Amino acid sequence: MTHDRPTICQSLIEEAAQDGLKRLAFPSVEREVRGELSEKAQAQSIEIFSMNVERLLLQPPLEGKMILGVDPAFRTGCKLAVIDSTGKMLKIDVFYPHPPVNKKTEAKAKLLSILKEYPIEVIAIGNGTASRETESFIAEIIQKENLNVDYTLVSEAGASVYSASELARKEFPDLHVEQRSAVSIARRILDPLSELIKIDPKSIGVGQYQHDLPAKALNERLDFAILKSVNRVGVDVNTASSELLCHVSGLTKASANAIVAYRNEHGRFENRRQLLEVPKLGAKSFQQAAGFLRIHDGEEPLDQTPIHPESYQAAHRLCQLLGISQFGSDECREKLSQLNLEKTAEQLDTDVYTLQDMIEAISQPLRDYREQFDGPMLRHDVLTLEDLHPGDELEGVVRNVVDFGAFVDIGLHEDGLVHVSKMVQGRISHPSEVVSIGDILKVWVYGIDAERHRVQLTMIDPHH
Repeated sequence: MTHDRPTICQSLIEEAAQDGLKRLAFPSVEREVRGELSEKAQAQSIEIFSMNVERLLLQPPLEGKMILGVDPAFRTGCKLAVIDSTGKMLKIDVFYPHPPVNKKTEAKAKLLSILKEYPIEVIAIGNGTASRETESFIAEIIQKENLNVDYTLVSEAGASVYSASELARKEFPDLHVEQRSAVSIARRILDPLSELIKIDPKSIGVGQYQHDLPAKALNERLDFAILKSVNRVGVDVNTASSELLCHVSGLTKASANAIVAYRNEHGRFENRRQLLEVPKLGAKSFQQAAGFLRIHDGEEPLDQTPIHPESYQAAHRLCQLLGISQFGSDECREKLSQLNLEKTAEQLDTDVYTLQDMIEAISQPLRDYREQFDGPMLRHDVLTLEDLHPGDELEGVVRNVVDFGAFVDIGLHEDGLVHVSKMVQGRISHPSEVVSIGDILKVWVYGIDAERHRVQLTMIDPHH
């Protein structure tokens, strides 16, 4: 049969072809394309979420400060918690500056009395319901009374999840759920890593579409982000909770609990070798975990560094070679900076990479990996939507990074949005190339939608 000869089956063949395409081929291709695109989008969302969680965990701690945590609310009042520089709770209280109770005078007196009783330097205000009203109330008192105290807004995401958890009940059996929340808010700026580790990362509120993502892949990626963050920072084995310890490479929930139990029974660890006496912590686990577990003011100065005990011999020989008696001193740094790496590595029977790590650790034994990032943004006055005009220059902190831009807290009720197109001159493929959670940015007001209480921001200086 030639192609140009008609056939009585022509219409049936065409109908069958149309039906096959419409019913089978096209839907199959569509499913495949949709599946591929969904997989790609899910992988991207998981990556962004884990990156955001990582940066949230790696926010620098506000060390050595006494903090007042405030969990704001209207009807039930603002819960207050004072914590000292170790995170220990010193006082719990509540005041009612907002409707329907409206006891503003009593609330002011209570706040001033707490600030007089304790040397508080920072007030941490949760950013949930009634947060901006509480911020205005506190900022006004700071201004009028000329107080030497700053405040900062803290993400409340997951605080209620933690407060109602078994862990929180064990930690604070005598406190109500809301009171535990105020303690958590204060601790989130004192030591973000130790506090946020207690919360399921999916509840921290820094992702996009996380409820539509495959749970197994998301959990695996988030667990890896947490492990990476904890190991990068290291853990003080004499103060760390079992929740923090079980995220250290090589440790399990059982061995983390065993370390805390051993510490409670025998007192503080004086050197890393003592960890080998802990039941449930075998030689293999010790080998994996030792470099991440730090001991400050112990018998062995190298125990406060990330140098692994396996490299102690080489580190001691390096110090003898250069006559270094005190780690981190100017003299020590100068001597280390003049080393010939290849020659010294050969002398110490080690490789250049291990030697470089050793030099860094001995030069700055107490350096915290988190120091390179911006700390919490401290304020003492309040901003309203009416104060803003297009072109105004502001400072804000990045609260979330998503595919289309970044949400920046500039001190208003709602975070402002910097669209991806307003981050730099020219094109970028994703906002994460330019900003991360916790960054403190200089931004300019680009647009104000007063009706919807939305502010559009730009990172590109409009005056240039």
